[in-house]
Amino acid sequence: MAETDRTLSNRIMAGLTIGALAGVVTLLIGRGQPAFLEFMKDVSTSTLDPFGQVFLRLLFFVVIPLVFTSLAAGVAQLGRLDRLGPLAGRTFFLFFLNMAIAVALGLVMMNVLRPGDHLDASAKTMLMDEFGGVARKHVATAAAAPAVTFSGLVEMFMPKNLFGAVMGHSNAVLGEVLPLIVFALLVGVVGAGLPEERRLRLLAALDLVSELMTGIVRLALRLAPFAVPAMIYSVVVKVGLDILVALGVFALGCLGVMLLHLFGTMSLWLKFWTVRRPLEFFRDVRSVLVTAFSTSSSNATLPAGLECAKGALGLRPGVAGFVLPLGATMNMSGTALYEGCVVLFVAQVFGVDLSVGQQLTLLLLSVLSAVAVAGIPGGSLPLIAGLLVTFGIPPEGIGIVLGVDRILDMSRSTVNVGCDLVAAAIVDAQETKADG
Repeated sequence: MAETDRTLSNRIMAGLTIGALAGVVTLLIGRGQPAFLEFMKDVSTSTLDPFGQVFLRLLFFVVIPLVFTSLAAGVAQLGRLDRLGPLAGRTFFLFFLNMAIAVALGLVMMNVLRPGDHLDASAKTMLMDEFGGVARKHVATAAAAPAVTFSGLVEMFMPKNLFGAVMGHSNAVLGEVLPLIVFALLVGVVGAGLPEERRLRLLAALDLVSELMTGIVRLALRLAPFAVPAMIYSVVVKVGLDILVALGVFALGCLGVMLLHLFGTMSLWLKFWTVRRPLEFFRDVRSVLVTAFSTSSSNATLPAGLECAKGALGLRPGVAGFVLPLGATMNMSGTALYEGCVVLFVAQVFGVDLSVGQQLTLLLLSVLSAVAVAGIPGGSLPLIAGLLVTFGIPPEGIGIVLGVDRILDMSRSTVNVGCDLVAAAIVDAQETKADG
């Protein structure tokens, strides 16, 4: 993360603190002066909430083009899929398994801790009344919905009118993301088989659009130091201190499960799939992990990771040169874990119950969407908004977690990089074994 990004992170954290403290002070004053509290609630509704919406709408603008271009480019850049050998097969299997386990751990943690349940029923009802809209209708009709069938799944993932489904039926809601993901994957698969010159032209076009959308995200993040305190103040004043307790439990739970995955799951992988000792391995890569935490970027940490893999870890240059650069864009276990946790947390806050089947779908979509995350601080926010829409949850709910997103961004980047190095070590061990 560049110096300006670190400054932005500090300003966002400061804004969260200021907004939360101002909200607490307003609540304390409101105990003796109820009229003052009601006045500040009106100010929040008429002024602070619309200002926060400016920030959120900028993120919503880029959801559709960013998801499509990132996923399509991610598949197309692989080249002819039929030419991928055992090295690529082992690598992609580990990537998918790694992200799936990470999301599963995150969802288990969220179901056990249930941080969103720290809000009482009246607070959840108020949030749904203010932000619910279509989501509240979704909750009301969920119980009456028919059982999931094969034809229903086809309609869900492959509607007759792709662009109608993706664009949405009004300017008040975001379009559906599931058919967009399917279409992007299809474009990527077909694009990967194009002649090299055309494939590169396709990649250049997709990368250009993705770069433009990333630029809009950066513009939106410039408003974050002002939008975050406005939104958190509004929520605290309207909901009460319970929202801060829920947010704290959520953040600590995410940090705990990230540490569990990196040092728990990955240690088991090293123990059973390699001859390396986990403690020695993590001691060898600690400088890379520190770099990932301080930069909050897998891409920025790549040079240090390659040097460590070839030097301290002694991996084959060919394996390290293939697995690590690919992992920096595709093996996003920390990001996938975080996305799943945010969706489930916001669902709990708004009183939206996701069934086991829906959570399994969330696991798969979190893995897929994590691959599409832009490699910048806050890059996962538009993708999370899209996931929220998919499950009928108000996308405005991401405003609740913005204040803690920065520290969790640094943490999930560390998990991403650490898991890349473990995957490279495992692939290296398997390649060595295969060579006899």
